[in-house]
Amino acid sequence: MFPGMFVALIIQLIIGYFVYRDAKGRQMNALLWFILVIIPIIGFLFLVIYVIIRETQHPDTLPAGKSALQILDERYAKGEISAEEYQRMKEDLKK
Repeated sequence: MFPGMFVALIIQLIIGYFVYRDAKGRQMNALLWFILVIIPIIGFLFLVIYVIIRETQHPDTLPAGKSALQILDERYAKGEISAEEYQRMKEDLKK
C-alpha cells in the first residue's frame, strides 16, 4: 500500500467518525452515513450529500420524537410549571 493511499484512508476514517457522531446526535441513521462516507473514491461525494441534508434540516426539530405538547405535559406533571402557566403555554401551542 502506498503511503498516500494509507493517509487518504486514515483521513476518510476520521471524517467518517465525525459524521457518525453528528448523525447520531441528529437522530439520523449514523451507521449508514459512516459506511457511505468511508467508501473509497465516492465517499467524499456522500460527505457532500450528508452536509447538504444536514444543513437543510429544520433546526427546531425536537429530539426523540416528542411533541411540544408532550413536553409541556411532562413539565406540568413534574411540577415545574404552575397550572396558569400550563394553560397559557398550551393555548400558545394551539395557535
